[in-house]
Amino acid sequence: MKTVGEAENRAYVVGCGDVGRRLGQALMAAGHPVTALVRRPDSARRLASLGMTVSVVDLDSQTPPAVEAKWIFYLVPPPGEGEDDPRLGRFLRAQDGAGPEALVLLSTTAVYGDAGGTWVDESVPPRPATARGRRRLEAERRAVDAARRWSARLAILRVAGIYGPGRLPLERLRRGEPVLAPECSPPSNRIHVDDLVDACLAAAERGEGVYNVADGHPSPMSDYFEGIARLFDLPSPPRIDRAEAERCLSPGMLSYLSESRRIDNSRLLRLLGRPLRYPDLTSGLPACRD
Repeated sequence: MKTVGEAENRAYVVGCGDVGRRLGQALMAAGHPVTALVRRPDSARRLASLGMTVSVVDLDSQTPPAVEAKWIFYLVPPPGEGEDDPRLGRFLRAQDGAGPEALVLLSTTAVYGDAGGTWVDESVPPRPATARGRRRLEAERRAVDAARRWSARLAILRVAGIYGPGRLPLERLRRGEPVLAPECSPPSNRIHVDDLVDACLAAAERGEGVYNVADGHPSPMSDYFEGIARLFDLPSPPRIDRAEAERCLSPGMLSYLSESRRIDNSRLLRLLGRPLRYPDLTSGLPACRD
């Protein structure tokens, strides 16, 4: 039986992979009943065992249920091609009339495009140079329209590369795949998954507008891979120059290396009202062994 006020306190987490599961558990620990939307039945069983109410929906072809909730967290990435996000469009249309207090959308720092290695805060106009970034920017626009229809607060989290327990490139290191030498590499921006969950919670409680979610200490990608190698007693990856990278790295990795920016997280820190748990790799990587 639904308790009094449950709908007013419910959180709707759309897309419950690793981040969504962690977020759902944090929400339940704070006293919020959670409805999770996932695509696969095995994910549904795992989340149900944790105490979440779960719907199994393929947003590429199915209409999701409308859920009366205080907060909606949308974590599903756009499709891997095109320049739009029909998944988000289908979801948002189904929620018209549900009337959440706040919508939190996970986006990406790729919407900024190449900044030539300079610092980027939320005042910088988005100029995505990749289809991946353009899809995310279109998702942001869809969320803005929906929040306006619902008279809801909207918090857009532009997230850097996520790392954490179970999210490290250990197999890549074991295979001995190379990384770009630091003198050739653009700055790489990251956020520990626990800090991302904290950002989601703070955004739902009191956030509005756009927030960069990064640890504020960018460094070459090689620092990340070599730090992981040391932590797990693995060989350091071979270093290669740009010309060799063009020949042997995947198109996905090359797309990340084609843009250069340093992500300013000052607005996020003001929202949190405290420092990050893991403000750099020195503090964040050891926490990934758990």
